[in-house]
Amino acid sequence: MAYAESSDANSDESRWAVLMTSAQGGGEDDYRQLLTELTHVIKYYLLSRIGQQHFVEDCVQESLIAIHQARHSYDPRRRFRPWLFAIVRHKTIDTLRRQRNQQKLEQLQNEHELQCGQVSAGDIENSVTQGRLMARLSPEHREVLTLTKFIGLSTAEAAKQLQISEGAVKVRVHRAIASLTRLLEADA
Repeated sequence: MAYAESSDANSDESRWAVLMTSAQGGGEDDYRQLLTELTHVIKYYLLSRIGQQHFVEDCVQESLIAIHQARHSYDPRRRFRPWLFAIVRHKTIDTLRRQRNQQKLEQLQNEHELQCGQVSAGDIENSVTQGRLMARLSPEHREVLTLTKFIGLSTAEAAKQLQISEGAVKVRVHRAIASLTRLLEADA
């Protein structure tokens, strides 16, 4: 049985490499077939690793977008699977980080609501997202929060876009959140 699975994996790998090479040359039908097959493979991979989570579909979609954006970087002289699963792992980690950050934000909102007793988490979220509190932050803090917390870029991606070090991004995010916390407390 292990031989059959290994043989299937090798044939999949070879087929995907051919399809990607064709797609790089403009083969739309091959590209469509590749993405269709990869959708099922990525979903199965994620379900087998992290179980039935509400964000699995998001991970699949994020992975497919990243594959599309990075398709030019695939080298047909190299194996396809390591290239594919490196992308899937990174996108899954990014999604898990966003989930964790969202949970932390919700927890902070709940704690703030309990302390204040008068402002709901929805009111806080509306204040932040409508820009009332964000407008009171410095441009550097607004920019780094928008990139990391709202758009969901990683620290490295934000650092590259802002042309600063990852450490500087972390410091700005920390200071921006502290400023938002002070603004929320002042509004309460």
